[in-house]
Amino acid sequence: MLRASLLFLLACLGTAPAQAQSSNSENAAVREVITSFFDGMRQGDSAKVRRTLAPGVVFHVIKKDKASGQAALAIESHREFLKAVGTPHPEIWEERISFEQVLIDASLASVWTPYQFYVGPKFSHCGYNSFQLIKLAEGWKIAHIIDTRCKEGCK
Repeated sequence: MLRASLLFLLACLGTAPAQAQSSNSENAAVREVITSFFDGMRQGDSAKVRRTLAPGVVFHVIKKDKASGQAALAIESHREFLKAVGTPHPEIWEERISFEQVLIDASLASVWTPYQFYVGPKFSHCGYNSFQLIKLAEGWKIAHIIDTRCKEGCK
């Protein structure tokens, strides 16, 4: 009995580095997709952005309702976003993010990123992004983005 328990313990310890390495590589792969999304936006490359998106991707934004002052959920068209990214504009669109939290379970990843958005050198707005990603046959893809937007008081 003691021998079987020791063998089981050794087997479990032997697999721990492989699991940690897998988690680290998955974490890096998820971060790379989001980084590529924003690189494409900054470069005005809608094809690069499109490659990061899952079929049926949903974009949401949380805004303040002008009449009530309460939070309101708005759907944004990913097609319109891609069109805007790919249409030449005089200023670079740059969203500066930091990866605050990345959670992964099997084929689902959830990522929380505070951000500041700049149009050229000028600050536009800030807030938080929440990304939901799915791991498909071709790799991690963004399935849902929801964000907040404000002019001040952000990290």
